[in-house]
Amino acid sequence: MTLAPMTLAPLTRRGVLAGAGALVLSFRIPAAVLAQEGEVQGTAAPSAKLPGSLPQQPYLDAWIRIDASGAVSVFTGKAELGQGLKTAILQIAAEELVVDPKSITLVTADTARTANEGYTAGSQSMQNSGTAVRHAAAQVRELMLAQAARRLNVAAAELRAEAGRVQTRDGRALSYGELVSDQMLHINAQPQSRLTPTEEFRHMGKAMARIDIPAKVTGGEAYVQDLKLPGMLHARVVRPPRPGTRLEWFDAKEIEHMPGVVRVVRDGDFLAVVARREWQAIKAMRALAAAVRWSDGASLPKPAELHRTLEGLVSETGTVADEGSSEPTGGQTIEATYTRPYQIHGSIGPSCAVAKLDGDNLTVWTHTQGVYPDRNAIAQMLQMRPEQVRCIHVEGSGCYGHNGADDAAADAALIARAMPGAAIRLQWTREQEHAWEPYGPAMIGRSRATLNDGRITGWTYEVWSNTHSTRPGPAGALIAARHLAQPSQQPEAKMEITPAGNGDRNAVPLYDVPRKRALWHFIKDMPLRVSALRGLGAYLNVFAIESFVDELAAAASADPVEFRLRHLKDARARDVVSLAAERFGWSGSGQALPRRGRGFAFARYKNLAAYCAIAMEVEVERLTGRARVVRAVAAVDSGEIVNPDGIRNQIEGGILQSLSWTLYESVYFDETGIKSVDWASYPILRFNAVPDTVEVHIVPRPGQPFLGTGEAAQGPAAAAIANAIASATGHRLRDLPLTREKVRAAFRA
Repeated sequence: MTLAPMTLAPLTRRGVLAGAGALVLSFRIPAAVLAQEGEVQGTAAPSAKLPGSLPQQPYLDAWIRIDASGAVSVFTGKAELGQGLKTAILQIAAEELVVDPKSITLVTADTARTANEGYTAGSQSMQNSGTAVRHAAAQVRELMLAQAARRLNVAAAELRAEAGRVQTRDGRALSYGELVSDQMLHINAQPQSRLTPTEEFRHMGKAMARIDIPAKVTGGEAYVQDLKLPGMLHARVVRPPRPGTRLEWFDAKEIEHMPGVVRVVRDGDFLAVVARREWQAIKAMRALAAAVRWSDGASLPKPAELHRTLEGLVSETGTVADEGSSEPTGGQTIEATYTRPYQIHGSIGPSCAVAKLDGDNLTVWTHTQGVYPDRNAIAQMLQMRPEQVRCIHVEGSGCYGHNGADDAAADAALIARAMPGAAIRLQWTREQEHAWEPYGPAMIGRSRATLNDGRITGWTYEVWSNTHSTRPGPAGALIAARHLAQPSQQPEAKMEITPAGNGDRNAVPLYDVPRKRALWHFIKDMPLRVSALRGLGAYLNVFAIESFVDELAAAASADPVEFRLRHLKDARARDVVSLAAERFGWSGSGQALPRRGRGFAFARYKNLAAYCAIAMEVEVERLTGRARVVRAVAAVDSGEIVNPDGIRNQIEGGILQSLSWTLYESVYFDETGIKSVDWASYPILRFNAVPDTVEVHIVPRPGQPFLGTGEAAQGPAAAAIANAIASATGHRLRDLPLTREKVRAAFRA
């Protein structure tokens, strides 16, 4: 991927205007023009809430620009992470603007060009950015129609938009380029929009080939790891053996004279080498690592005592939910505890970034999930003004959560500052990625419920967890900033209970129970570095809750699917549960085959995003303990469908990722440091363990708001696997991952 260096262009009002070919009109869009059928057609109150991400940047030309030639550009502050965002945004914009998706230029996540939409995380891109783009595009279309009506002296109702033009019934037409004039789109968006009805869709709701896939499957220039700038140099960082160690001494004389080596960079405990070629940088890094003496660092907990240690580190307890009547009396009380280890992102491509300092301005190409927060952290670390730093998102080969991307960007920025004018490519090693990226936190989930006459009458769930977000914003979130001679302090972790959740995400089941209580035992101290891994606390919480529901169903002598439906009033929840069971053949499956079991699980992600139910069939080998998912059937309700293939991709990928987490993945460490630093010591799902079939069935919800899908499957998939293993073996496993050794031990018990 060869790109010319880019001059920093701060996002200013003048800069926003420069991209729009645009029209100046001295009127506001009448609410009657934008109102949906059946809505009150009056002037919107100033306090009316704008949809999606529009409150962050309400000007239409922050999202949609049209130049004098009629070329359309669409802007989103969200990043493509492999979730198909680019394709979906193009479909949305094309639908409302009535243009060909191929004719649109799409710009994503760039602090000099796009709105600040924070992080691309939490399955919120469609809900926030997709909604903003849809409404902005619809309002731009209506502006085109209104301007054409004035120019052609006809009623707007007699006009229609078609292929970037506005046409009259008698064949007269004006292109968007002819209609647009200076500053036309530099007006505030309105709360109401005349959205295209579902029955008129041309692009939304239909499968469209992902625009990001071809380069990825053909070995093309797809990722930041492929990025090449003229005269680019290669850098590698020498990391301490473990957190808390200090650089006491090093000898760089021989390294500085190695072939291709340009410079050794040191600032406090931050140490790096720069060379003309990548292999030269790697060899120099290895030589420098052998010429360094570090102090002793902090000791890690004993692995066998990890969860006991976590319970002893609790600093605060918060109430996530306390609903319903008083505690039930009588009945049968059942309790169970479930655990999760530390887990890594397992990015196939180690983290990478490219940075260049031109004069006073720094440009960083990075696969961060938050270009604006990363910009702020880097600027603070370097003591620069934020507007002097530009972060441009380029896809990385591996992400979903806070992996090493932000840290690699900081590493590259520090080295670029030391070598002005040179483009610096910085990539981590596999060992560094495994040992230094932020992990998904180890957790404990404890459930207690009361059964009366086959129904749950009381429910208490408690979760022990660190925070699940230590993302940048402050410089202290970056490893490099903490290693400088003048270090930034790591921000103190704080418990925040919000509707979307953190460690408490999905800690409250969607089931209708007279008495529900959920507590988060917050662990402020973090024995290992932690942050966001896909789904945050939802993975363990849904695993625990849905495993426990199966245990309750067994205690009530009830079918697991019927037992769930017995406790669900939400019609959309019931629909996905029923559809998954029907397509799996649950009711007619009868007795499982020998060594095979079936499992079911359901959740609504964050209790406010997509609904997902999954049924699985698992084969278990008694001798080896190997559990293999034979087939998986999922049903999902994501609201209005933009790209059905994209939804299926996300659920299929979520199921496979969850299989890997649930059956294999666990960070191995001892008191001296991390030991799982390669794929042998940190195994992941291999191709021979992929299910024979994975089916995803989508519940259509025309006209409903978009619901985030990207993280909906991981929790239900984990519980479905555990429930299927229990079905096949007669033994309940509650401690993740459900490895061969644990399955064999269960058979011996």
